[in-house]
Amino acid sequence: MHAKFKRAGAVVLGISRDTVAKQEKFKAAQGFPFELLSDADEKVCRSWDTLKKKNMYGKQVMGIERSTFLVGEDGRLLREWRKIKIPGHADEVLAAVKES
Repeated sequence: MHAKFKRAGAVVLGISRDTVAKQEKFKAAQGFPFELLSDADEKVCRSWDTLKKKNMYGKQVMGIERSTFLVGEDGRLLREWRKIKIPGHADEVLAAVKES
């Protein structure tokens, strides 16, 4: 749906704690037409409060809560989605982009 977001005037970015090299490899493997950013020092994750305690194989670990943020041209947070589920999510976000 990247072309639809682009036509709506949105800039799509992905971000995770992976290194730039891992991000580039993943981007190429998936054929993503948008940029993936590295937050290896977790500064962005902490400022957007996406690091959460999760259970993995019976152990508590800190992991990223999959989230989407819609930021206006002025840098203001317009809307956020937490604990997202993939089916239908992109359509919902695109509708919000068109409304903003």
